[in-house]
Amino acid sequence: MKETYFMETPIGWLKIVSEADTIIALDYADEADVVEGEDGRNDLEGASGVIRQCVRELEEYFAGSRTTFEVPVSFGHKGTEFQQKVWRRLREIPYGETLSYKALAADCGGPNHSRAVANANGRNPISIIVPCHRVIASDGTLGGYTGGVGKKRRLLEREGLDIRPK
Repeated sequence: MKETYFMETPIGWLKIVSEADTIIALDYADEADVVEGEDGRNDLEGASGVIRQCVRELEEYFAGSRTTFEVPVSFGHKGTEFQQKVWRRLREIPYGETLSYKALAADCGGPNHSRAVANANGRNPISIIVPCHRVIASDGTLGGYTGGVGKKRRLLEREGLDIRPK
């Protein structure tokens, strides 16, 4: 059974979705989604263990005391084989470090796959935990981010990085 939880964070509301004791989605939400009562909750009373673990780990991440996530995640049937390969590689980028789209493309299929890697990054269903925010342009600028470049910058700053603006 799917369970949805809304969490307020320093970068805005997050929507966490679990199924079968794993996190299957973590995305940005509008406050209107929470206020208008989209299926989900924003208190932990009665939440599953995996939701509570995810919330605790995210709180620790935002407090600066967590650099890796242990909560189980699953991509299930989401994404193509290539996209899932990219998402798995994203999990290997260490906290406080970045990787260029070009380098990620070389790791996942070849240097000519930068656009495909960027598209896979944009379709990442589990933001933050699968750290697509750690992928930047080769020139050191941020590039894009589904949650907005401002959120990407704030996440990287939380990890101790100073990325120059475009």
